[in-house]
Amino acid sequence: MSKKKNTLLRNTSILMAATIISRVIGLLYRSPLGETIGNEGLGYYSTASNLYTILLLISSYSIPMAVSKIVSERLALKEYRNAHRVFHGALLYAVIVGGVAALVAFFGGKFLLPYNQQNALLALRVLAPTIFFSAVLGVLRGYFQAHSTMMPTSISQIIEQVFNAAFSIGAAWFFIQQFATNDTEHAKFGAAGGTLGTGAGVLAGLCFMVIVYGVNRKTILRKVAKDTRHREESYREIFQVLFLMVTPVIFTTFIYNCNAYLDNYLFFTILGWHGENQKALNAAYGEFSNYYVTLINVPLAMASASASAMMPEVSSCYATGDLDEANDKILETIRLTMFISIPAAVGLGVLAFPITGVLFPSSSSLSGKLLMMGAVSVVFSALSTITNSVLQSIGQQKKALHNAAISLGMDLAILALILTVFPKTNIYAVVFAGILFSLSMCILNNLSIRKHLNFRNEFKNTYVKPLIAAAIMGVVTWVVYYGSLPSPNAHPSAC
Repeated sequence: MSKKKNTLLRNTSILMAATIISRVIGLLYRSPLGETIGNEGLGYYSTASNLYTILLLISSYSIPMAVSKIVSERLALKEYRNAHRVFHGALLYAVIVGGVAALVAFFGGKFLLPYNQQNALLALRVLAPTIFFSAVLGVLRGYFQAHSTMMPTSISQIIEQVFNAAFSIGAAWFFIQQFATNDTEHAKFGAAGGTLGTGAGVLAGLCFMVIVYGVNRKTILRKVAKDTRHREESYREIFQVLFLMVTPVIFTTFIYNCNAYLDNYLFFTILGWHGENQKALNAAYGEFSNYYVTLINVPLAMASASASAMMPEVSSCYATGDLDEANDKILETIRLTMFISIPAAVGLGVLAFPITGVLFPSSSSLSGKLLMMGAVSVVFSALSTITNSVLQSIGQQKKALHNAAISLGMDLAILALILTVFPKTNIYAVVFAGILFSLSMCILNNLSIRKHLNFRNEFKNTYVKPLIAAAIMGVVTWVVYYGSLPSPNAHPSAC
């Protein structure tokens, strides 16, 4: 294996390891958090988190990716001074946009939340300052990723999750003890305390990244001082490049991820029109977003790690005109991602009930049913995550935006139709629409990459072999596990 491939594999492995650790921590604290604030509280927590995520997407979620791409292109051409000026420009952009988004969340949350979810407003206001800190943190992470060093980002992710877990549970308990006087306030203040942990985690991660930059600052400035051969880009040019790069990426990522918020809105609004019990809907959505989505996101987080490690590598190859090397890196990343995602999907589907029963004792059988139904989305979502990053790496942000818009429109139309005509499908309709969304993104992105890079997928080793191995694993696991239980519907939480 070449040195370049070793670099990509090493960086991907580092990010994946950090992601696994972070997700395990996330899984471990979800259960005690659920026990503390209850399913209704989880519903408010999820509603606030979904809107927070949308505002985060607009202000900062895509900044690491954009900064990584722009800076890595300049580093590939040895334009160290311009790379550092991009860093400064991105920081200013993050401060402005992150600050505005934080103010919108704090003062405008009442108008952005569904009319029957106003109890989530306090949790959203607690989250508001986190948007600002996340924007600045994103710039620092993207800058170091552009230097092909993933260790700072990885460590900061772990620190962030540790502080998140500790403060979420502690603050939720404290808020409930100090302020709650009835069941509704128990859920309301518990959700607000839970969201406080998110801010504590981001702030801790930001402090670590500032320290890392301080340690490396002399080395960075030394390279900048030696770069006298290249024309210095003006900040006006840099802001223009940032705007042209960040804006399409933000809108693409916004569309790519805002289906959670819009699905939430359609779910509560349409079923509210049908007269469904609001507490029952809140509990069902709480199990979906806090148990099902949490488990699905574990393998998907590793796909995101692969995409983050791949992006500066592909951008550098594309900037220097080495398309063959770019295609090799894309194929290597997809193969590694499928090697993890396909077995993960089968494992989650086959062992849905024991997994939810062990990790989330307070969950009902609904979580297991949702996981069994939606496990296949892991494969489609993982592949769409990689291909989305590929399009952004080669400057095809508008094509990625176009594909995401089509997929989102289809997702919302199908979900609205199912909930309107078949309201008894309830939360299962949200899972089904999500599967179709990720499948559509996967297909459209692959067609776009084939057109612009003449990229050809390799199916035998990338898809077929992992699928066969995972199928055998799934059958054996099903027979061994379910064959040993007294009832085919039994699972650990019911035994």
